Amino acid sequence: MKNLVTHIGARPVEQLAKEFGTPTFIYEKAVIEKRIAELKAFEVIRFAQKACSNLAILALMRKNGVVVDAVSAGEIYRALKVGYTAEGHPPGIVFTADLFDNDALELIVRHKVPVNVGSMDMITQLGKVYPGAEVTLRINPGFGHGHSRKVNTGGSYSKHGIWHSDLEECLRLGNEAGVNIQGLHMHIGSGSDYHHLSTVCDAMVKAAKRMGPQLKVISAGGGLPIPYRKEQARIDIAAYYSLWDKARKAIERDAGHPVALEVEPGRYLVAESCSLLTQIRSVKSSGGNRFYLVDAGFDTLIRPAMYGAYHEISICPADGRTVGNAFDTIVAGPLCESGDVFTQEEGGVVTTRKLPEAVAGDYLILHDAGAYGASMSSNYNTRKLAAEVLIQESGADVIRERQTFDAILQFERVPKNLA
Repeated sequence: MKNLVTHIGARPVEQLAKEFGTPTFIYEKAVIEKRIAELKAFEVIRFAQKACSNLAILALMRKNGVVVDAVSAGEIYRALKVGYTAEGHPPGIVFTADLFDNDALELIVRHKVPVNVGSMDMITQLGKVYPGAEVTLRINPGFGHGHSRKVNTGGSYSKHGIWHSDLEECLRLGNEAGVNIQGLHMHIGSGSDYHHLSTVCDAMVKAAKRMGPQLKVISAGGGLPIPYRKEQARIDIAAYYSLWDKARKAIERDAGHPVALEVEPGRYLVAESCSLLTQIRSVKSSGGNRFYLVDAGFDTLIRPAMYGAYHEISICPADGRTVGNAFDTIVAGPLCESGDVFTQEEGGVVTTRKLPEAVAGDYLILHDAGAYGASMSSNYNTRKLAAEVLIQESGADVIRERQTFDAILQFERVPKNLA
């Protein structure tokens, strides 16, 4: 029967649940390495670590020759912790943002981290504290695209990037501030199709021509989609690369010298590597609807509640029994929120899935949870952060312990007059 599983990464689901508990994010090392290999045509693969910033995942990326992008001081700190440096060509760390906070600026200066700036003010601010800094410009080409309005990162309603007509002013500010503007970055949103991708490539070529011979690197950004639904086709990486390589060659002809081409995947490298293992704690009916209530909520995996994102769902009977009928089922979590539902569309429209018959105690798996799963989890309702486990050749290793209540409360203080 569809939507029935017994193993994750060749390990029995029941064994994983008993050893590590639920809910737990379970990653497969082999899947991540396969996705990295698929992008090897690009000379630089830069992991957008916001998708999944666990130290073990970053260490795995580094071991496989992947450099990283950081969007906060904390992500710079994580990258440094596993041995990345900002040195080299390409640099091991690049900072991308639309503003500097004090923590980020301090780490950038101390470790000489190159910056991909998304606002013109950043050029002047950086020049005051780090003259000679290496900079790329994140250009908003004036249009965007994405599977949700919340992931569309281009156009006049997006806060991301420098408006395309301001490129020359950025170059002037760079010369004035004494920073070395040497690259262009262009990313309009996740899930870009080939029509939109071709339009982005054309916009990059035009922007590069305006920048002139100081251009040394272009970044295709990220947004490479994965097939969250079984019926979806995989992206054609060869076609994706071909479009960008064609643009790069046109840029090289105009610049008169070689130009490096970077790709910046996040979800593509990690999403399919991870299953969120949960346990069904209650099966109930409400009116004509059947519910499976699990021990993970949108504090664990927020994508369905935030974007109406779709994840395939499977059931694993805890007692190994044979399962018969399938039912239209709503899958929801334990939070004190009506929006704590995994089977919903954008706008909060609750839907059902045809799932095998299950009872309390059975296991439920949310697939493709590696991107923006653990990295966006929270302590809402004072719930513990889930454990994370990496399955590799040597076995299964805990890469984040399940949080304790004391750890959640460790930085909170009660004033003496209230004690």
